Amino acid sequence: MTTRELPSLDLLKGFEAAARLLSFTKAGEELFLTQSAISRQVQALEDQLGIKLFQRRTRALLLTEEGERYYKAVRVALDDLRAATASVRAVGHSAILTVSTTVTFASLWLVPRLATFQSVQQGAQVRLVAENRLQDLDRESIDIAVRYCPPAIAGRGATKLFGERVLPVASPQLTARVKLAQPQDLARAVLLEYEGVPHTVWLTWSVWFETMKVPMPTPLGTLRFTQYRQIIQAAVAGQGVALGRVPLVDKLLRAKELVAPFGRTQTTAAESRAYYVVVNPRSAGRAEVRAFIDWLQEVVASERAR
Repeated sequence: MTTRELPSLDLLKGFEAAARLLSFTKAGEELFLTQSAISRQVQALEDQLGIKLFQRRTRALLLTEEGERYYKAVRVALDDLRAATASVRAVGHSAILTVSTTVTFASLWLVPRLATFQSVQQGAQVRLVAENRLQDLDRESIDIAVRYCPPAIAGRGATKLFGERVLPVASPQLTARVKLAQPQDLARAVLLEYEGVPHTVWLTWSVWFETMKVPMPTPLGTLRFTQYRQIIQAAVAGQGVALGRVPLVDKLLRAKELVAPFGRTQTTAAESRAYYVVVNPRSAGRAEVRAFIDWLQEVVASERAR
């Protein structure tokens, strides 16, 4: 490689991710590549530079002194390049707004209401990124994130939308054929169970019954899911009783696609988590960003007033 020639952007991105995460595997997951592909990229970069960037140990990956120095320079260069790219895009497409949130919040709450934002903000273009992974707003060119997390993770300056409560929900067709007058009657029903990540343990039937101070009966059957939106799809289809996350299922309750057989009083809450709006500081001055946040708050206030 000549002194004027630069390594390819792909090699630099692979190296930056590996150096930041100190893992070829995690870097591959972030960049949607295999561990071996990241390893080859780093090896190719080391060959081009003529130096070792990492110390490869059995259970650890460490930067060399030269690797640490190069990582700091590459990180700054890539951040500047991302910022410049976002700035150019903003000039040419001032109405494009990138919003990130969880798959559950996107499918159950945001998407069913999103058309109303475009009706009040004519000409706005929204790009929705639905992922459960906590994303870096700068690195991934995201303007706004709606995150379900504790306040400490949301950070200073985040805007709280609402917390969550859960209550049993089922389709009207199911409650018409299965009498559900009290929690013990769930012994006659199939329960839809969520096998989510550890912080959603409060969203399990055992915890709900414990909170209600009612012994959990043996249900007619159990269907288990790893994606919450699949639970709600199964509940709407009449396949069993789910723990509905309020207000995520409010629209389905108002439309009578789901009903709360025991009313709205028998709920449990996730005290430590809520939905927060986090804004990329680079995007904070954009009119459409402010308009989107205002719209979110207006929708929440309007629905709470109901």
